[in-house]
Amino acid sequence: MNILTACEIIGRARGDAVLVATMGSMVAFDKLGAQQPRLSSVPLMGGAPSLGLGIALAKPQCKVVVVDGDASLLLQLGGLVTVAGQQPGNFYHFVMHNGTQFTGLSNLPLPGEQRVDFAAMAQAAGYAKSLKFSEQQTFQDAIEGILAGVGPTMIELIIEPDAPTFTPVNPQKDWTDLQFTRMGDEARRLSAWLQTR
Repeated sequence: MNILTACEIIGRARGDAVLVATMGSMVAFDKLGAQQPRLSSVPLMGGAPSLGLGIALAKPQCKVVVVDGDASLLLQLGGLVTVAGQQPGNFYHFVMHNGTQFTGLSNLPLPGEQRVDFAAMAQAAGYAKSLKFSEQQTFQDAIEGILAGVGPTMIELIIEPDAPTFTPVNPQKDWTDLQFTRMGDEARRLSAWLQTR
């Protein structure tokens, strides 16, 4: 299973749940044409669970789907305890575990990759449910039931990293201004959407 396929499965199942995505999943949802209600956690690497938690607590009648990255979550592991402490029943936390930072770009190795288990961490922190999937069909068969259940739920997805694109002959280009303004732009659109709920 790759990140685009995993995000496509999530996107089809989420209905009108608020989508909070970061890093590679944010790019995948862009390719898939994901629309509001959504919020991209950029350039706030590691902040997706906290943003999602705030929305989940403010709007308990709305489901919130957070699609995180493994390297992003490692930056703010304390967020797992914060989410678990609040026990938002409408919170679904997907983690794309591909073992790399900046996958598809420079593919830096993930610290502790041989031992890290995000599903186990979430369970130990106090999430209501914690699941792990590596097979596409098994995940696809389970997702509707997951989103129909009571959270907070951690769903760790073991996925293949995309091949790196940055090389000495193809160096990284500067980020566009969109990477620094999109979260604010999307937050304003999401706020208007949430006011109708």
